[in-house]
Amino acid sequence: MQALNNYVAQKNKWNAIFGGAPLDLNNDMDRVQIAQSIDADLSPENLSCDGELSRTATMAKYRTLSKCAEQLLKLDPTVQIYEFG
Repeated sequence: MQALNNYVAQKNKWNAIFGGAPLDLNNDMDRVQIAQSIDADLSPENLSCDGELSRTATMAKYRTLSKCAEQLLKLDPTVQIYEFG
């Protein structure tokens, strides 16, 4: 669960900077928003930063996001992550 907790903590830091509400894994609607965020981050153009990341960096990012997706789906099987699977 550590990867998912780290991901949410990072998102919450950005939300604090831009005035967004913090995300909470205990909240159903927040889990949906986290799933949508992971889904967006897994899209090919975001994953590789439009081709700017090296293959090694892209694969490391993919593995981390995949672990987050697995952990979130284990926590809440009702959320959908279309780019994962």
